[in-house]
Amino acid sequence: MSENDPQRAHDDGQQARAKPRRKPDPRGARTRSRLGMAFLELIHEKPMEDVTVQDVLDRAGIGRSTFYLHFRDKNDLLLSQLEMFCEIQSSLLIERKEKSLRVMPVTEMFEHIGRQNALLRILGDAGRLNDFYDLAQEAFARGIRQRLLDSGRLSDVPRRELAARASALSGCLLSLLRWWLDRGTKETPAAMDTLFHKMVWTGVR
Repeated sequence: MSENDPQRAHDDGQQARAKPRRKPDPRGARTRSRLGMAFLELIHEKPMEDVTVQDVLDRAGIGRSTFYLHFRDKNDLLLSQLEMFCEIQSSLLIERKEKSLRVMPVTEMFEHIGRQNALLRILGDAGRLNDFYDLAQEAFARGIRQRLLDSGRLSDVPRRELAARASALSGCLLSLLRWWLDRGTKETPAAMDTLFHKMVWTGVR
């Protein structure tokens, strides 16, 4: 087989993509966490557009060169914090191997968001709330799809259709979240969990 053989190139590409990821760097994770916490503290104290990278560095006690090893700018830092929250929520039930028909930890997530309602207002004031919803849509869809698969109740549903259903359910959950927040969080997070999962299993059967 020649070096220019298309099949060999394809196989090499597949092997490259299949390489395991590097192990997480605990020190790097701690640094990112410190920067993220500093940024979140600061945007509760003054408008987000007024927070500078230097403000974050001073609050976190971290050097500028270290910051740029992890993030391009403060926008990248913000998105990383939102993405981390969305990924944690989307994988929570999977990580703890919960034996239930819940596809998302709605109770836990709504409780957390209810306590952090000020952050959503800050994101809204800065015109960044849609960034959260866009990241959540994708992350939640991945988690819901996996939980639907793990449930074993939809084994006859084609994978492409299952992905479509998961995306639709993710959008439904975010719509419920908006509705809940707009109404002043009158319903309990547990009630919202029950409502969402009634929709899940009524809609996908």
